[in-house]
Amino acid sequence: MDDIGSRFQAATARVAEAAVRVGRDPADVTIVAVSKRFPASYVEAAAAAGVTDVGENRIQEAEPKIQEVTAPVRWRLVGSLQSNKARRAVSLFDAIDSVDSPRLLRRLDALALEQGVDGPEALIQVNVTGEATKHGVAPGEIEPLLEAAEECRAVRVAGLMTMAPFTEDESVVRDCFRRTHDLARGIEAMGHRRACMDQLSMGMTGDFEIAIEEGATIVRLGTAIFGQRP
Repeated sequence: MDDIGSRFQAATARVAEAAVRVGRDPADVTIVAVSKRFPASYVEAAAAAGVTDVGENRIQEAEPKIQEVTAPVRWRLVGSLQSNKARRAVSLFDAIDSVDSPRLLRRLDALALEQGVDGPEALIQVNVTGEATKHGVAPGEIEPLLEAAEECRAVRVAGLMTMAPFTEDESVVRDCFRRTHDLARGIEAMGHRRACMDQLSMGMTGDFEIAIEEGATIVRLGTAIFGQRP
């Protein structure tokens, strides 16, 4: 746990270097520290080191951790969400980065209105490569989600999230991120009022520098900050 601060500093430096390489402001990239399987004490240490956003994959693990952590971090759900757990997600998370159906988006909005909260922010998870093992909506099937976003009154769609294929072929990874960036710009040009495309969550520990070069504004780092998962 003592190494969390130095790991975060090293990750921040790599983020800055990647951004500068392509003429971007490093301040435009947010690091989400993914604390899956790490205890609340690790999150507290990360927050003390400067982490502002923390990602969790599963509701049942996140709930007690969120209750225990006292640091003022922003909690993001980065794992897939089932509709029957949407109520808990709305009450726990500041952002849900894995919305992949109009039904789920409408459900989140209805629950937010019921609970009297503004938000959470939402990202649409897209699967631009068509991998059967990955969640997310196909680019050609995203329009119903955008239409649902226009109906929302509490939840606001802020962009897209994607995962690149697990491969050492950099060209394949880069193509995935580039296609996601292009998809966001295409959606942006449509002028949807409640589906802005300001945020692109792309890239994890093994490929975040490529993601930043291709336009990521959010990178999701687990082992790069917390070390190997227990």
